[in-house]
Amino acid sequence: MKAPMVETLHLDQRRLPALVFEGCTRRAATRRQQEDNSRKAWYAFGKPGRDPAKLGGVVTSLAAGSGWTSHLKVARLRNQWDSVVGPGIAAHSRVVSYREGVLIIQAQTTVWATQLTYLVPQLKATIVKRLGMPVKQIRVTGPHNYSFRRSRFDPPGRGVRDTYG
Repeated sequence: MKAPMVETLHLDQRRLPALVFEGCTRRAATRRQQEDNSRKAWYAFGKPGRDPAKLGGVVTSLAAGSGWTSHLKVARLRNQWDSVVGPGIAAHSRVVSYREGVLIIQAQTTVWATQLTYLVPQLKATIVKRLGMPVKQIRVTGPHNYSFRRSRFDPPGRGVRDTYG
């Protein structure tokens, strides 16, 4: 005859019922917790903060809480640059940076830089009106493509003339 299972598995007979019903107890506690959560959710229905929110509102509050608002406004200005200044000017200029109220715009040529300099007050008003960005100053720069350094290997002469078109 075989030995009883209790001896074969080296189990304590006094603890055997507790081991068997431990899983049932755990499942019952989990179910009780789920019922409590369901009851709390039922009573909290309609209270402030429980209503579903639109995704745009959630993203806006996330951006405001994380300090992304100014970066998003600059990105929006870059994306809508042609509608702010018009397609003709937008084809010859771009937004370079925005820091502490100073907006830097780079023009394709010095002629366009001069034209944009004349339009700075109107640009400032349009940007504030459309995007709500606090713009203290707008700096317009020309292209920065050429270097006028001289070395002993350069050919003699007066160098490049009307570089900026």
